[in-house]
Amino acid sequence: MLAAVRSPEPWEPGNGRDVAVRVGPFIERAHPRPGDDRGTEVIVVALVHPDIPNAAAHLHGRQLGYTDRGWLRCETTAILGAWQPAYAMLTHAAAGLPLPEDVGMPPAHYAVDVEAREPDGSGFTFLRLGPYTQTWLASRDADRLNTELEGQAATVVPGFVVTAKCAPFDFSDRENYSDPYRTDVTSLLAAAIAGVSE
Repeated sequence: MLAAVRSPEPWEPGNGRDVAVRVGPFIERAHPRPGDDRGTEVIVVALVHPDIPNAAAHLHGRQLGYTDRGWLRCETTAILGAWQPAYAMLTHAAAGLPLPEDVGMPPAHYAVDVEAREPDGSGFTFLRLGPYTQTWLASRDADRLNTELEGQAATVVPGFVVTAKCAPFDFSDRENYSDPYRTDVTSLLAAAIAGVSE
């Protein structure tokens, strides 16, 4: 265990392997989200019980708060290296402790904001879509909306340029988002444009 901590096995972005991350004074096992594990500064992970995929570990993990965290944004500076079984005894689970409320990693959910901006940068957001669990889904919908807006972005709101862009999802403001999975995003855009034009 000491050798593993002193000389951790290097982790490389995009290799898909579980990583060891620091959570306070403990080391936890984190599973990278496929497609969001290539960042050099931030990747997306889910904290998992050190004994996964053991069925008993799943139940124990739920009791200790591992399974209700969802996907989290993990700064690569918090990554010690690739996960090794020797780290298991350094986890909250091994100490019989639940994960703290604040694990030092914010939720990793994304959004698409459709904004109307004046040349000086001032303006407003008139459509917010989310949450998306993967950046590529948000990017795809932002691209679809920008294609839909092409040629009319400057006339949707006179004096403003309208564009769709990816943004972090703000959980504290979730009631102001439209669910992109229940309705086609171009229909949501058309309804939002109609509301702004009135």
